[in-house]
Amino acid sequence: MSAVHAVRLERPSRIQLTSLPPLALYVHLPWCLKKCPYCDFNSHAVQGAAPPPWERYLQALRADLEASLPLVWGRTVHSVFIGGGTPSLLAPEALERLLSDLRALLPLLPEAEITLEANPGSFERQRFAAYRAVGVTRLSVGVQSFDDRFLQALGRVHDAAQAHAAVQEAAQHFPSFNLDLMYALPGQTLADAQQDLERALSYAPPHLSLYHLTLEPNTAFAKHPPPHLPDEDSAYDMLDAIGARCASAGLQRYEVSAYARAEHQCRHNLNYWRFGDYLGIGAGAHGKLSFAQRVLRQVRWRDPQRYMEQALQGQPVASENDVPASELPFEFMLNALRLREGFAVADFGARTGLPLTAIQAPLAEAEAKGWIERDAWRIRPSARGFDFLNDLQALFLP
Repeated sequence: MSAVHAVRLERPSRIQLTSLPPLALYVHLPWCLKKCPYCDFNSHAVQGAAPPPWERYLQALRADLEASLPLVWGRTVHSVFIGGGTPSLLAPEALERLLSDLRALLPLLPEAEITLEANPGSFERQRFAAYRAVGVTRLSVGVQSFDDRFLQALGRVHDAAQAHAAVQEAAQHFPSFNLDLMYALPGQTLADAQQDLERALSYAPPHLSLYHLTLEPNTAFAKHPPPHLPDEDSAYDMLDAIGARCASAGLQRYEVSAYARAEHQCRHNLNYWRFGDYLGIGAGAHGKLSFAQRVLRQVRWRDPQRYMEQALQGQPVASENDVPASELPFEFMLNALRLREGFAVADFGARTGLPLTAIQAPLAEAEAKGWIERDAWRIRPSARGFDFLNDLQALFLP
């Protein structure tokens, strides 16, 4: 970190943080076998038969982390999330090297949660066991559906048989794992969605992430929407049925899209939603880092080739900016209101450096609409607030 950069981080500010939040690490691996038509993440299909340049990319990740160390010096990392892309394209021995580099450069908690995203389309028998052996503690399997009709409609590279095999292997080797499922798929009925959920529940997953298919900008589906998408009422019926069935199976909805058994909530994602800090390394990765008088956001170079070139030269960051004090309340509430538990009143000041009076007017409006419940210690979205979450969050826009 340059002297100029250090001075800028310490100049006077309206923000006054008395302590720093927990720190997590996000590592982005950008390659996939195929780009899914609904995906708006920074993912890039493997070109032809040539494998991704993993050796160079791992070198770039280490260089990226080394360049970032002055910003997080002395801080303990509570969780690691390796996302993509399809991180399970990475061979276990390469993953072991990556985790070894992380442990050599950062003080990880001994019990740190280390999550790896995996797709059935890249599944090889024994690979999941090898990931567990090199230090991954939690697997997140992108199943999306157990029905070949919907997997084809989503453009997935795996079929239902591969999905079942991958989940069986994950359940065998990981005490904690997540399954991603999607609903409101092209041509899907309520009975179809319920059947997909039952197939997932048959594996007794400790955690489920359930996502409504949305047509995100700059995706193939946004340009060419698939036919026969369920209408809004049908999608709500699916969500209601999903929530009720998950609850009966012992999976509590602790976040808008996340259901978990006791002690199996995703600690890494909880840190995001509680407005904790995270260092993001890898192509296109985002990060948020707090300092005594400011909150810094960073974005890495998005194109993998450009990222590797820049990171190996010690310049992995494409852009960075301080979050204005006027925007911090919205950023905090955008995350915290996704949680069923809401947030502790004291955490608003601890994470933003601002008094609660900064959001007093929108809080009063939200309470009047019946969208939040509050007492002297905690503020949480009501059941109605969860149903109108976008409108509730919008009240806090600067």
